[in-house]
Amino acid sequence: MSRRSGGAIGTWAEAQRRQQREHEARARAAQRAQREQERRQRAYERDLARRHREQQAAYRRGREADARARTEEIEARVAELSGLLVAGCRGQVFRTGSLTRAEYIEPFAPGPLEHPVPMPDPALYRSQGGWTARARERADREAAQRYEYDLAVARAAEADRQARLAEYRRQYDAWAGGLRAEIQQHNAGVARLVEGLRARDPESVVEYFSAALYASTEWPQGLPRRLSAAFDRTAAQLVLAWELPGFAVVPGSRSVRYVAASDELKEVARPLARRRELYRDVLAQCLLLVLRDLFAADESGVLGSVVVSGFVDGVDPATGRRADVVVGTVTVAREDFTGLTLEQVSAVECLEGIRGRLSARPDTGAAVRPDRLPQDIGADVVSHGDGDEPDLLEMDPIAFEHLVAELFRARGMRAVTTQRSNDGGVDVEAFDPDPISGGRIIVQAKRYRHTVPPTAVRDLYGTVQDTGANKGVLVTTSGFGPGSYTFANGKPLTLVSGAELVELLAAHGLRGRLGPGGGTGGGARRAPGPGELTPEDLAPPPADGDGDFHVLGMVWAGAVGLDVCALVCRQGRVLSESHFVFFNNERTPDGSVRAVPPTAGDRAAVRVAFDALPTAADRLVLVAAVDPATHPGADLAGFTGAGIVLRDADGAELDRLVVSDGRPGETALVLGSFRRRPGGNWEFVIGGKGYTGGLEALVGEYGIEVE
Repeated sequence: MSRRSGGAIGTWAEAQRRQQREHEARARAAQRAQREQERRQRAYERDLARRHREQQAAYRRGREADARARTEEIEARVAELSGLLVAGCRGQVFRTGSLTRAEYIEPFAPGPLEHPVPMPDPALYRSQGGWTARARERADREAAQRYEYDLAVARAAEADRQARLAEYRRQYDAWAGGLRAEIQQHNAGVARLVEGLRARDPESVVEYFSAALYASTEWPQGLPRRLSAAFDRTAAQLVLAWELPGFAVVPGSRSVRYVAASDELKEVARPLARRRELYRDVLAQCLLLVLRDLFAADESGVLGSVVVSGFVDGVDPATGRRADVVVGTVTVAREDFTGLTLEQVSAVECLEGIRGRLSARPDTGAAVRPDRLPQDIGADVVSHGDGDEPDLLEMDPIAFEHLVAELFRARGMRAVTTQRSNDGGVDVEAFDPDPISGGRIIVQAKRYRHTVPPTAVRDLYGTVQDTGANKGVLVTTSGFGPGSYTFANGKPLTLVSGAELVELLAAHGLRGRLGPGGGTGGGARRAPGPGELTPEDLAPPPADGDGDFHVLGMVWAGAVGLDVCALVCRQGRVLSESHFVFFNNERTPDGSVRAVPPTAGDRAAVRVAFDALPTAADRLVLVAAVDPATHPGADLAGFTGAGIVLRDADGAELDRLVVSDGRPGETALVLGSFRRRPGGNWEFVIGGKGYTGGLEALVGEYGIEVE
């Protein structure tokens, strides 16, 4: 007979078995969790390795794409050089007719002054009567008095309108007469040039054909365009020396490849023999294209033959000094050249076929004997583009126009010289390819020693309207007076003074100075440090009065949030970083400019004591930029109806200055600048230049380095 255990021993045994089962279950769960963790860790490591491989592959693809892009740039440059002659033959032919200006004068448009002031209607001044005869009499008398007063005011306003209309008409007639006379004078000068060409006047011939060469837009960027020329009237022969590009014009690399082992882009060298072959072909194309441009422009049949000697910047082996080394020369008659189909020829073979000579090793400076040089003629030789640092005041007019065109091309535009200098017409036509702010630009280049008269600015505005251009630019070697800036304010006109021109040239790698020892501008684009300006320059002028100031209030439509800043500058460069007033620097060291809370409906405000600005300062520039913290991703498309409200110390409005609206894609804008004029007065000049890189890109042009 069996017997069950009971009591405390049985209970204890059952508890032990239960604990054992729970322990085993926990152990099995821990093992499962460990195996799951190990599985997840292995999966994570596999995913990490996969992502690392993908990142490495993406990085490699990016580097390989960079290598392909650089290879494509090299191939595009070689294709451009190889197709130089074909592209040049497709270019527009230069003609004397392009020099003539249409005798169009903008019609007289007085605007609101054209409409007479309406006189008050007596019928509207009838009294409403009254309860008594005396009241009616008083009402009639008051109505008559109101009518007489309003009639007197209207007559005075009409007399003032007629006086202003007559004065405006007088000014228009003077302007139109001056412009008409200038156009007629210019066209008469063109007629004299044409007559000079027909008479084979050497000076006219050289001037015209030099302009024809500089008018061509098909020369690739980086090719020199320096020449000297003379005309042999007896032989009807133009003798020209033309600068050719150096060996470096042909890329030394054939391609670029990515080397993964060293993580570098390595250039694959172009075979030297192939590079030399291509260089000789480029030189031959240049010589043939010069001949093509000259004969194509000769609509009067002036040229019986042309001699072109192509030279490069080299070293005279006899003296070891720099010298012009002739590496190609050709003499060809008109009838022998005009029968060629240049688009289909091999340049080197064609040049040799017309008895031209090309150095076998131009890359080493091996020279050939020129057939004839301009100085062999015995007459005056005209040179363009010569000199290490050309004096803009003494530069030949055609060369000056060419330099201005080069400046526009350096700024990413297409530009061509169209007319001779000093004619008041279109000297350079430029096209800005920017789809938003770009368009056709009419440029006048004037080599003046004295202040440009306001009539020149009015003439440019008339030309812009006549031609339907988007903008007009007047470039001069001198400066402009208040009248010119006042007329240009609010119009699609830009005035570039001599000092500003020199700075622009230097900033884009071009050369020019104003007079002997004149400044060249440029240099590193940074803010001048305190050591570059004397303490006297940075100090305010002597105190004179109680320190009056003005408040410049900023207003605009739209909800976009903007930071309005001010820069105290000298010739387009901020005096120092502490003279840049913005949200992190609310005042200049002398306190002449400071940011203040806006009032009276303004959305931003700057307080300026113009009389206390540093003596070195010649302008105060106001700029605005989108606040990326409050409006990330916003642009200036909603910046409209903008203006600067000029207020006195009590907040009363003195004047309201209109500024340009913002444009889509731009995040910073130059509102305008107050410029110090002779006598100490300050005049506002509207801005309008926009930037897609925000405040950092804008202030960088004024010398502020943003880290």
